[in-house]
Amino acid sequence: MSVNDPLGDMLTRIRNAQMRGKSTVRTPASKVRGWVLDVLKAEGYIRGYEKVQNERGLPEFEISLKYHDGAPVIREIKRVSKPGRRVYMGVKEIPQVRQGLGVAIVSTPKGIMSDAQARTDNVGGEVLCTVF
Repeated sequence: MSVNDPLGDMLTRIRNAQMRGKSTVRTPASKVRGWVLDVLKAEGYIRGYEKVQNERGLPEFEISLKYHDGAPVIREIKRVSKPGRRVYMGVKEIPQVRQGLGVAIVSTPKGIMSDAQARTDNVGGEVLCTVF
């Protein structure tokens, strides 16, 4: 089956797995998904991830989800820039998620990074998603 929005598919898999209380979730592997997972891990939203092979030999990421007192650490995860409507912002326009408590993941010319890192590096780009 073809997926039109691979990153949105991964975010939905994470959201659904956390609603069901799963400890891990699998998603097909790609470079962009890996870079977004790196940011999620650095910001403390997931325990980690590792690259594994599925039954058919295709690479997948097995994401270890994080919980605190039985509640998911990720309360809200939303896709901002979609294939049908890309959202680009300059460094001064990048949103602060929940007054800085959350994080926006931005694709910049220097790579995929958090909104705080993009402000530090003084670069704007495509806002991929927000996490709180």
